[in-house]
Amino acid sequence: MAHHCSSVFSMKLQLIKVFLSLATIKGVFGNCYSSIFSFGDSLTDTGNIYFTDPTQHCLFPPYGESYFTHPTGRCCNGRLVLDFTAQTLGLPLIKPYLGVENGSTIQEGVNFAVVGATALDASFFFERGIDNVSTNDSLRVQLDWFKKILPSLCNTSSDLLSLSEGENYRMLMLGVETTALR
Repeated sequence: MAHHCSSVFSMKLQLIKVFLSLATIKGVFGNCYSSIFSFGDSLTDTGNIYFTDPTQHCLFPPYGESYFTHPTGRCCNGRLVLDFTAQTLGLPLIKPYLGVENGSTIQEGVNFAVVGATALDASFFFERGIDNVSTNDSLRVQLDWFKKILPSLCNTSSDLLSLSEGENYRMLMLGVETTALR
């Protein structure tokens, strides 16, 4: 069983490597992408943790010193894979959702990821006696944030349809039907 899990992980890692390799070849994606909307945890959080837990260790040196010269809320010393992806696609670094000011443009994307986020809500863990969940900014919370900004991204239901075409498999993997977002 352990071997099966490691081979599945290895296969996923290989697919990520292939995608990142292709993404770094100029012209492969061209101008196909005009925005990035990211969900996740510390591997992709670009600063939401600052607004949910200002005592988090990622908010203090040495984090961020090698690229930004100061902590940014990223749990690394420089940029995240998300930052490299955005830059490769010619997009600006993705702003954290909780740091976006009212009236700010989000057309180029928003990051919903939060350090310590889980796929399941904190209540799931608490009901089972597991109380070391560091945040309740779970995937459901992040998807709720995304639903709040949808009206500012889409003028009509046909805009939303074109936004979600080709992404159906990702939404279905998350257990969210595209029709639920309309």
